[in-house]
Amino acid sequence: MAGDSFEPVVVIDGKGHLLGRLASIVAKQLLNGQKIVVVRCEALNISGEFFRAKLKYQAFMRKQTRYNAWRGGPWHYRSPSKMFWRTVRGMIPHKTPRGAAAMERLKTFEGVPPPYDHKKRMVVPQALRVLRLKPGRKYCTVGRLGHEFGWKYRDVVARLEERRKVKGQAYYERKKAMRKMLADSKKSANIDDKTKQQLEQYGY
Repeated sequence: MAGDSFEPVVVIDGKGHLLGRLASIVAKQLLNGQKIVVVRCEALNISGEFFRAKLKYQAFMRKQTRYNAWRGGPWHYRSPSKMFWRTVRGMIPHKTPRGAAAMERLKTFEGVPPPYDHKKRMVVPQALRVLRLKPGRKYCTVGRLGHEFGWKYRDVVARLEERRKVKGQAYYERKKAMRKMLADSKKSANIDDKTKQQLEQYGY
């Protein structure tokens, strides 16, 4: 995502990234005009032990508007994708036209739904837990935190992810076999020099 050039859509795999660090990088890119999709939000990490994260979220859950909580919020999201979405929103001036347009460029999901299961997924090294936290430090996942506060789809997402991984592995094996067949056929093909030159002109 570096530089002035933009990809049409950048798909980020959230697994193993720290929540706040990834959110700050995503927020900056959204304001610059980049469209971003973040998948596997349930596997995002929060530094510190789980009990500490739970106490902080409990304190947040107790905060509500004085006059009418149903109308005025704040809304306490339980799903990991909405937790990440709200974290990004806090780093963007979302009440201005520019900020609202930036938030429209963001999509967040649990798991890897179609069509993003067939697209290249990126990682952000500046936000990876293994690169930013010292070995042995405690951390927890956003999926577990959401599950503790009422997110009901942890088991469903885990089941669908297992199914997706099996399908992805089968697809990769087929692709590898096709590549091997193509390489073997190229080696065994008897092509004269004139035909080779013509093929090279067309990029083969």
